[in-house]
Amino acid sequence: MISGSTPDEPVAPRGDGLVRFRLGIAYDGTDFSGWARQPERRTVCGVIEDTLSMVLRQDVRLTVAGRTDAGVHATGQVAHCDLADAPPTLVERLARALPGDVRVHSAVPAPAAFDARFSALRRHYVYRVCDHPWAANPLRRNDTVNWPRRLDLAALTDASATLLGEHDFVAFCKRRDGATTIRELQRLEWTRDAAGVLEARVSADAFCHSMVRSLVGALLSVGEGRRPPDWPATLLTAAARSSEVTVAPAHGLTLAAVDYPPDEALAARAAITRNVRTLS
Repeated sequence: MISGSTPDEPVAPRGDGLVRFRLGIAYDGTDFSGWARQPERRTVCGVIEDTLSMVLRQDVRLTVAGRTDAGVHATGQVAHCDLADAPPTLVERLARALPGDVRVHSAVPAPAAFDARFSALRRHYVYRVCDHPWAANPLRRNDTVNWPRRLDLAALTDASATLLGEHDFVAFCKRRDGATTIRELQRLEWTRDAAGVLEARVSADAFCHSMVRSLVGALLSVGEGRRPPDWPATLLTAAARSSEVTVAPAHGLTLAAVDYPPDEALAARAAITRNVRTLS
């Protein structure tokens, strides 16, 4: 068993000759206790780090773009690690060694300045909700929330538009010591897919803990008619987490993608991200 990675800092170089690798990762979060390694718990980071260390016969630590909670899925998660050596067949070897609910679908050399967390420009999430009376397709039960009441797409759309932009989202976040809750929400759009399932597509430069699920929870109360469309935006003036906001279930949420700048801009982006933001 290797030691766990420090959750809030990138991996430090461990000597000459190491190569930074960018990993593309997907997982079904149902049976994981989230991303971050925890004692005596099965986590995505723990499983991948241990498998990489076994396959490569070297201790491997990962830095991730966004730590997901227990039950949350990913199709476009990104992590990086520094390796002394990696065979060209690494992805194939990991496919044979990893359990079926997690996959490393790419592993490519990256510039030394690449940092999966701090170099990211934005993260994209999808949240799926089924409000049909007969409930969700059983084949999608792990990534789709069954909602017992019909939801109004127009009301969801109107309320979502009022939340866009840079705000202090403390009402929708679990605060962490020393961390800011100021974020730029760049996209929050609702659609119904061909099967009639509602999908919220949410993008921001970064998200604080439980922010997406809290936003969705607040919006669902609007969609079912318990709150007016302007209510979620009134919470943006709050000074603390709002007890009126219900956090939506974890299993409806999937991390879909992470965007990065060109290689020459990676270091500059990381420097900007490390700065603690304040509202102008």
